[in-house]
Amino acid sequence: MYRRLGAFATRRPRCVLLAALGFLVLSLVAGPSATGRLKTQGYDDPASDSSYAARTTAPYHGTAPNLVVVARARHGGVDDPAARDAGHTLTRRLAAQPHVSGVSSYWSGGAAGLRGRDGRSALLLAHVDGTGEQLGPRAERVRAALSGRPGLTVRVGGSALADAELRDLAGADLRRAEGVVLPGTLVLLLLVFGSVPAAILPLLIGVLAIGGTLLALNLLGAVTDVSVFALNLTTALGLGLGIDYGLLIVSRFREELTAGHEPREAARRTACAAGHTVFFSAATVCAALAALLLFPPYFLRSFAYAGIAVVAVAAVAATTVLPALLALLGRRVNAWAVPWRRGARAGSASRFWERLARVVVRRPLLAALPVLGLLALLAAPLTQARFATPDDRALPPTTSSRQAGDLLRGDFDPGSAGALTVFLTSHTPRVALDYAPRLSALPGVAEAVGPSGVWRAGARVAPPGSAATRLLPSGPGAPALFSVVPSADPRSAAAQHLVRALRRTPTPADTRIHVGGPSAVLVDAKDTIARRLPVAAAVIAASTSVLLFRFSRSLVLPLKAIALNCLSLAAVLGAMVWLFQAGHLRTLLGCTPGPLSTTMPVLLFCIVFGLSVDYEVFVLARIKEAHDAGQRTADAIVNGVARTGGIVTTAGALLAFTLLAFGTSRVALLKFFGIGAGLGVLLDATLVRGVLVPAFMRLAGGLNWWAPWHRQYPPHPLPTRRNQVSP
Repeated sequence: MYRRLGAFATRRPRCVLLAALGFLVLSLVAGPSATGRLKTQGYDDPASDSSYAARTTAPYHGTAPNLVVVARARHGGVDDPAARDAGHTLTRRLAAQPHVSGVSSYWSGGAAGLRGRDGRSALLLAHVDGTGEQLGPRAERVRAALSGRPGLTVRVGGSALADAELRDLAGADLRRAEGVVLPGTLVLLLLVFGSVPAAILPLLIGVLAIGGTLLALNLLGAVTDVSVFALNLTTALGLGLGIDYGLLIVSRFREELTAGHEPREAARRTACAAGHTVFFSAATVCAALAALLLFPPYFLRSFAYAGIAVVAVAAVAATTVLPALLALLGRRVNAWAVPWRRGARAGSASRFWERLARVVVRRPLLAALPVLGLLALLAAPLTQARFATPDDRALPPTTSSRQAGDLLRGDFDPGSAGALTVFLTSHTPRVALDYAPRLSALPGVAEAVGPSGVWRAGARVAPPGSAATRLLPSGPGAPALFSVVPSADPRSAAAQHLVRALRRTPTPADTRIHVGGPSAVLVDAKDTIARRLPVAAAVIAASTSVLLFRFSRSLVLPLKAIALNCLSLAAVLGAMVWLFQAGHLRTLLGCTPGPLSTTMPVLLFCIVFGLSVDYEVFVLARIKEAHDAGQRTADAIVNGVARTGGIVTTAGALLAFTLLAFGTSRVALLKFFGIGAGLGVLLDATLVRGVLVPAFMRLAGGLNWWAPWHRQYPPHPLPTRRNQVSP
């Protein structure tokens, strides 16, 4: 396939470039509108019990408030006459806003839990109607309408406003990162290649990949939910893989020119040899990203959509558009050389990596043990990892939602923001009335509110019709619903244990119990990830093994690759626990310590694993090529590392630069992704590929190439001469 593509691209280069130009124009016209279709959230399982409870109770007033207003008296307490008058005015203003329903306020007969512990703060809860992109603008208008209240300091938060602020910040951070990454990458490529045309070519592949993926996301956004964060992965992977494949192909083309081939023949041979590598590299990355489709949250599935699309477009562009450009450019690829990098055009092996490879091959155990010790040290904090669903703490402290959330957590009881909804389905509706005292008596319950009143520790403290019971849904067909307020923080282990206890509450044969709310969402998210992760890991391992076996014709090399990738992934995740959960370097990173998001480690696992196999293919291709040419295993390792060490390290450094630029985001999720993926790429492109891979292959010796049915496969597609790696 890649031989035919390369032959066609070099025989009809202008036709290929004309088709690429048309595709780019179409992508630039239709792709940018994808941003209007993308969404925030998507961290929960749509089939979970908490999602079912949320959907069932959503049409009724008083359920699932998504707007929280924290009002703090500037002088005195919230019960002072001036503060009370201002509170009533604020309540009326909130209730008068369009698309706002289910308003509950401490000053309008609300429950005592809506009053802060120090008596200076009070809460107003409401629901902003709408879905998707409607919520953000409506919540922003409500915030603007409530600002500047005399006598009160007002902070507006809740999931509706947090989503809008998250979208705005993510978009602004993406534009800022692109403004740094594009010129910075061009400068770095110029220093690496030493000539302007060679430096621009990989960027062109990245631009094509990004444009094509935006077009794909636009089409997917019309038929399914896609997360707005997929845009960040599109930019990072599009540029990164464009640079990876561009480095590989341009470097190989220079080698072929140096070997004496004419430009068109050099481009054809490059498309054949490097195209083989790019094909298997792209296939392994896509296989790792496809495992994200096994997880129900559309946050994770969105990264699979974007990642597979960007890898596929980058691979096709690298094996068709790039050979066509090289065939037309010919030796002019070395034009406009940077004076101090004139030697870069030769495409020769790296003397540094050759010396390092010889040292590793001579003393493989001595070289590998310190690296293994460092990776094990980095992985150690992973045993202390804790997980939670994202909330306003993913935003910087300057945002309104974060400020409201901090006030809520600091001034009010832990369960005030985390009430659980217990939804009952029964053929005998009146049986639900008996559950209020039973639920209130469970350990970890501060109070239970139901149709029969307010209950604490099995005793009724307020009759039906009180202020607290008015928050429950009403109207024809309204479900039997209880509001259970936990006595602990919604993300704590105690609150999660309470969710499981509520679900284990005995019910009659015709009655089913469902639990929703923040803690229930967290429990279901963790259960979903834990249930699907082994399946996803098995799929990644199986697909990687098959592809690497087909590429290397060895049973040992795929197992070695999987083992080393898992080790480097454990090191990266352990480092993320040390940074983001334990809070080390939090001042430098500008993040709030806390549990890791349930979805981000899974995302990091799939992406870093795929990129690690990508570099594995780069190195293994040249080692195998040298071995097939007749070299001994030790010499083939040195030769392969010498010729790919510079490419892999340069590609890894440039991709890490792109990813770490997103690590400067003000959104904690993007910061985690950028720093984690960037660190994983750096570790893999240096210590793992430069030390561990040659050390383990040297120790394996002849077993590297063992496979019972090895002779069933044809030889390497590029003809080679004995003891000569680059024809």
